[in-house]
Amino acid sequence: MANEITPQPADSSPSSAFLDVRDLRVHFPTEDGLVKSVDGVSFTLEKGRTLGIVGESGSGKSVTSLALLGLHKGSRAKVSGEVWLDGNELVGLPEQEMRALRGSKVSMIFQDPLSALHPFFTVGAQISEAYRVHHKVSKKEAKERSIEMLKRVGIPQPDRRFSDYPHQFSGGMRQRAMIAMSLVCDPELLIADEPTTALDVTVQAQILDLISDLQEEFGSAVIIITHDLGVVAEVADDILVMYGGRRIEYGTVDDVLKEPGHPYTGGLLQSMPHLSGDVDQRLNPIKGSPPSLINLPAGCAFNPRCTFKDQVPDGRCLTERPELLPVLGTDQHIAACHLSDDIKAGIQGTVERAAK
Repeated sequence: MANEITPQPADSSPSSAFLDVRDLRVHFPTEDGLVKSVDGVSFTLEKGRTLGIVGESGSGKSVTSLALLGLHKGSRAKVSGEVWLDGNELVGLPEQEMRALRGSKVSMIFQDPLSALHPFFTVGAQISEAYRVHHKVSKKEAKERSIEMLKRVGIPQPDRRFSDYPHQFSGGMRQRAMIAMSLVCDPELLIADEPTTALDVTVQAQILDLISDLQEEFGSAVIIITHDLGVVAEVADDILVMYGGRRIEYGTVDDVLKEPGHPYTGGLLQSMPHLSGDVDQRLNPIKGSPPSLINLPAGCAFNPRCTFKDQVPDGRCLTERPELLPVLGTDQHIAACHLSDDIKAGIQGTVERAAK
């Protein structure tokens, strides 16, 4: 069954932002009910800036990224909302036109390079093919471009490794090869889905530095999808926090990490180890599990796990879904939480005490 595209509003208009996602929804019909993987997510991103999308597994991060590339087509997904990329609306775009944009205008580094790279073709052949799809060049020119990209991402002896297969590369080198393939056509938007998963700390740092260096060189807009706030703190300019398929906090890195406006964001920060903290102190994870995307709790989706809900009068956390409102008086930082500003300010105090 082909995916259903909800018609766009008649007053939809191009955005001045390079990437403008408006009320994006991706729902999957199942025998058990409708899975609302992404439910009304909106954000903007300019060239040269990096957005970090964070949240636990199942929060809708990767489904959002796949929707931006139109990769839900052919599935049972019901996709609605708007995705404006450089003035072009992508939701409902014919597959042939979308395919022309993938790799050239927008590209993606997938979470697992071993499964994303084809095991029967050499790494160089796959990068060359990605380049030739969007450029009318000879095989020789494509090979030269591929070797140049392998060298640029730090692959040693790129002219020799061009002919190697994915299984002959280490995990970090496969990730570098994926980055080379993603950037071979100089895309203006790069989406990195958990680019440092399963890599050791040293290689993680190298990959993040590489993405930052290449972004500076190409001037691309970058989306980093991760569950690791440490990664976001290092490379991102803005943060979008997702929970239960919805955005619950959005703002600059400094605002969100220094003054989290949602207990969930505070919980993520408390669960991180700190170099300056007590080495014998136990981490403080968020209690409970993420909600079912088929049957979200009434009111605030985080209320079953929230330690602050009793501080909201009239039990509003259990009955009323909170709106995204400014945190501590700034429109650049918004959060979907019923807590007063005084209590929100206390969230950061809790995080600071946990870090000591």
